Amino acid sequence: MRIAQIAPLFEAVPPKLYGGTERVVSNLTEELVALGHDVTLFASGDSVTSAKLDAPWPRALRLDPDIRDWVSTYAILIEHVRHRAHEFDVLHFHIDYWPNSVFSRQHVPFLTTLHGRLDLPEFAAVYRMFPNVPLISISNSQRKPLPDVGWVDTVYHGIPAQLLTPQPAGERDYFAFLGRISPEKGIERAIQIAGRCGVKLKVAAKVDKADAEYFKNNVEPLLANANVEFIGEINDAQKPAFLSGAKALLFPIDWPEPFGLVMIEAMACGCPVIAMRRGSVPEVMDDGLTGFVVENVDEAVAACGRLDQIDRQKVRAQFDKRFTARRMAEDYVAVYERLIEAGRPQLRAVGD
Repeated sequence: MRIAQIAPLFEAVPPKLYGGTERVVSNLTEELVALGHDVTLFASGDSVTSAKLDAPWPRALRLDPDIRDWVSTYAILIEHVRHRAHEFDVLHFHIDYWPNSVFSRQHVPFLTTLHGRLDLPEFAAVYRMFPNVPLISISNSQRKPLPDVGWVDTVYHGIPAQLLTPQPAGERDYFAFLGRISPEKGIERAIQIAGRCGVKLKVAAKVDKADAEYFKNNVEPLLANANVEFIGEINDAQKPAFLSGAKALLFPIDWPEPFGLVMIEAMACGCPVIAMRRGSVPEVMDDGLTGFVVENVDEAVAACGRLDQIDRQKVRAQFDKRFTARRMAEDYVAVYERLIEAGRPQLRAVGD
């Protein structure tokens, strides 16, 4: 199958550090190649892939200080893909609503995986303009604000089976917080939970420009607490030791999380997760098996006292069962095949 993967341009594929969507696109692309498909990745020029790389822009926008109008780069990306669309059996976009208008007017099957939140009114307006565009959700929860658009399937994220693995660990005397610093990700609640448990919290997280003021005003003062160690962003090579050495990953979010990649990264390392019941959490977590799903800080603190009930080998086994990149790629191939078949003209028998 000739497959085009169209990635965002903000981060390289895979991202150098934080970058959930670009990481998923990379995992999917590499597994599709491993399955024998002919894959072209449209992404920034500093991306690295075993597929064919077509770079409409030379480097990730996040790392390009000269970019003042990122919208223009996406106009270039759309037109670039349009010129090559006829070369593919299916086009798979990961850039929200950008392809809808142009690619609804051509004949190559296409689909879009939506990676973000959909509970904003302007999103509803633009997606409802194109009710027949095939969309993939990354959790069933993600669909709730927009149940009446062109959903064709839910495909959970996956990561390569051997990318993150359990590592030997010592005392496991800290909780882990991984990902991004922002109000909705719950860093303040994580610090509160760890403090009430009397356990150190290690924070390996990115601070976006948009969240710099929040970090300075709300989070930095809390870092003076002796129980908190701020590490900053870490890469994939650093994650196994970081997560394997933790008592648990704290994921006390306060927003409708569409998926939550850090949960399955922790599971891959055998690390249990304590997560708030928001968005996708009840779908991704197996409560009592891969950690605990809680309603509030009090329940999170109580759950920390029950972590000895979690078998870390079973946490990893559940990851292998549900969240590998191979499973994700096979799920997408099944969707591609359905779309291609639906787009084929029906053959008429002789004499009809």
